Amino acid sequence: MLAKLKNSARKNPLSLTLLLALGTITFGVTASQQVLAQTALSSAVTITPDVGGQPVTAYLPNTVSYNSAIPTPESVFGANIGEWHVRHDQVVNYMQLLAEKSDRITIEETGRTHENRPLLLMTITAPSNRNNIEAMRQQHIDAMKSGQKLGRDAPLIFYMGYSIHGNEPSGTNASLALAYYLAAAEGEEIDALLNNNIVLFDPSFNPDGLSRFAQWANMHKGKQLVSDSRHREHDEGWPSGRTNHYWFDLNRDWLLLAHPESQARIKQFHKWRPHILTDFHEMGTDSTYFFQPGVRSRKNPLTPDENVTLTEALAQYHAAAFDEQGELYFTQEAFDDFYAGKGSTYPDLHGSVGILFEQASSRGHLQNSINGKLAFKDTIANQITTSLSTFRGALANKAAILDYQSGFVKSTQSLVKNDAQAGYVVSASNDTARFNAFVGLLEQHHIQYEVLSKDFEARKVRYGAGKAVYIPLNQPQYRLVKSIFSTQTSFENNTFYDVSTWNLALAFNLDYAPLDKGDARSLKLSDSTALVQAPLNDIHSDAYAYAFSWQHYYAPAMLQTLLEAGVKVRSSEEAFSAIKYDGKNVELQPGSIVVPKGLGQPENLATILRDAQQQLQVPVFSLRSGLTPTGHDLGSRSMAPVTLPQVLIVGGEGTSEYEVGEMWHYFDTKVGLPASIVEQQHLLRALSDPSINYTHVLFPSGRYSFTESDRAKIEDWVKAGGVIVGQKSALRYFAQHKWLDVEIVSRESIDNAFDESDLSYKDGASLYARKLVAGAVFEANIDNTHPLFYGYDDDTLPMFKTNNMIVEASSSPFITPARYTDEPLMAGFSDNAMVALMAESTAVTTQKTGRGVVIGFTDNTQFRGYWYGTNKMLANAIYQSHFIR
Repeated sequence: MLAKLKNSARKNPLSLTLLLALGTITFGVTASQQVLAQTALSSAVTITPDVGGQPVTAYLPNTVSYNSAIPTPESVFGANIGEWHVRHDQVVNYMQLLAEKSDRITIEETGRTHENRPLLLMTITAPSNRNNIEAMRQQHIDAMKSGQKLGRDAPLIFYMGYSIHGNEPSGTNASLALAYYLAAAEGEEIDALLNNNIVLFDPSFNPDGLSRFAQWANMHKGKQLVSDSRHREHDEGWPSGRTNHYWFDLNRDWLLLAHPESQARIKQFHKWRPHILTDFHEMGTDSTYFFQPGVRSRKNPLTPDENVTLTEALAQYHAAAFDEQGELYFTQEAFDDFYAGKGSTYPDLHGSVGILFEQASSRGHLQNSINGKLAFKDTIANQITTSLSTFRGALANKAAILDYQSGFVKSTQSLVKNDAQAGYVVSASNDTARFNAFVGLLEQHHIQYEVLSKDFEARKVRYGAGKAVYIPLNQPQYRLVKSIFSTQTSFENNTFYDVSTWNLALAFNLDYAPLDKGDARSLKLSDSTALVQAPLNDIHSDAYAYAFSWQHYYAPAMLQTLLEAGVKVRSSEEAFSAIKYDGKNVELQPGSIVVPKGLGQPENLATILRDAQQQLQVPVFSLRSGLTPTGHDLGSRSMAPVTLPQVLIVGGEGTSEYEVGEMWHYFDTKVGLPASIVEQQHLLRALSDPSINYTHVLFPSGRYSFTESDRAKIEDWVKAGGVIVGQKSALRYFAQHKWLDVEIVSRESIDNAFDESDLSYKDGASLYARKLVAGAVFEANIDNTHPLFYGYDDDTLPMFKTNNMIVEASSSPFITPARYTDEPLMAGFSDNAMVALMAESTAVTTQKTGRGVVIGFTDNTQFRGYWYGTNKMLANAIYQSHFIR
């Protein structure tokens, strides 16, 4: 072989040079040939990279000078802003460095994300204010409480927040330049901002999502930037970086507070109650730039009109800045300010001015658009422009902004005085865990409440002393309280960007009633009366058996804990009473869990139960006998074994990352069940793996496509005893392939329910909006003797609808345990035609297949992690499905 190579090289000198360069042969080489090889290596061509980005000062005003002692982002990162997508750890390092180098900045860690990334808040003001900053804050908060007018020298407090959607990264990348500006700029312009005002600076609302997207964009960036929108860099994989760790949209969580990012942010919001709060986003690549005001008729009705007027005044400064640059922009269309759980709306209900900014997204480093090539650095530049114009506009309108917060307090007091209602009474029912979660949410939002010290009855519901709270409207949080109890169904503008209701009492499935002022005066209340908690019991090691009720919210977590500890359990198909260790009876409802000592339990069973009871606060009863006063005895065949479930959630491309994440979040944080998430193309491989025995497969909303052979294998798996649970649009696939014997009402039937005879072409958008169900509460009749509704006391249940899919199934109680009522709309917007179609349609259906079962939920039982009232439906599908016949 070597001889052939040598002969070939003699015939072709270029071959020899190439071989030398590659180090293939080293023998018989002359000095001139060695020089030739070295020359070839040293003259290798370097393709000039298209790096993108620009130095920080290119983004910033040249009307100020910059302190050379403050490090620039490029000096720290070794790259210009916009050259790469910045990771969150880089953001943290740079912000901490600025705080170290600048006497204008203090920095604090306000919390940690699910992935343990620090949440930062920087407080930026002139050094002369540093020793007085707490007094400035307290003076502002005192004025917010009293409505007192402050002098014109009072500080404005800005809360500048960026990139709550991780794959909308121009905001956080812009924050690098803006933080540098606030730390390093010198001159009258920066003095006017910082000498008598405070900037709270939150560079990344969503660190986990930002880091996920930065990795995606950077790993697909080449030396040459590819603007083709079909390039993988611009076509983000599943799940997207928009969401947080559990794939939730954090811009819907300002009110719900399901996640640590939101909890930390709201704590700081209430600590400071800023005058201005900014919320920087991105939108479709073919758009330009949007800033508020949006559509005035689509604002929350509890937001004062003066808020929009101030937003319009600030908008003049954004427009002037873009006009000077020749940038395209738009206002007063598309986006609304209705849902109180969004970053631009929550502040509005508190006397702040929340402002939404939306920048067309490059979704990478460079992308084609109808407006030409859109570079990442240009998206960053626009976010910097409006951040700076926010400062300029607010300072120019400082007197009006200060007066607005004072006027907001007085107008709130006027609304309280003129409201016929006095407040709301809310009951703990028989599940203190759900109620405690509700009350905890009130406290985080600084909503005042008092505990009933004497029983009270309203609308034939008894509100027990120590088990109910009264939430008065006469409090600073009047607007938020009205918002979270709203049952409004008719609106000035029926087009909604998001949900149209968020009634928290309905979400938690709690009894509640609005009270007029006469009823409220008859309440007996106490600030000092503590809410009665479910008493924990002594665990007697010599008991015959143990039991706990399935009514408790954390009963599924209790069961999962015991199963993982090797405890053998039974669940009861019927209600029964049992004799407690103290000789008294305890009533236990269907689904209650029994732990008989006679099943060969772990030696430390009493310790396991005691620890689990303490951790989860689920009362455990020690029972004296297997003979029950009423109902089946503990050894009855109706006491069915429950085994440790192995749950698979179908995820990946084609499925809703939100719904997969909601299921995962529920199991992971509320139940303690380690569910597997398997992409749908790998589902059959997972089910056929002999090393793991999946018991339940969950199909969230999505587009599903299996071969006929694979579908048959899934059906065989069910027939062998597996349980399949489908939700929302997954039921279309279930119906198509007869996994459920249901009919999905066609889109044509929905269209035919709307009269178009008097409409014109311009009415198309409003007609489309009428056909949507964008987030409303519908009431369902439920059969609480059915295993899917074990743990529920009432025969009705509020369910949250976010789609207009209508399901029709058999009226048999053995197949359809839940239907919407004949007048189902409880809160939120849904057109009368849609409500009529939904009335008495199927909410939950089941179908027995061999030894297994298929379950269908028309709605999302885990919506946004806060719809506590329907959570147990999914738990029942896991732990009680063995009773479905």
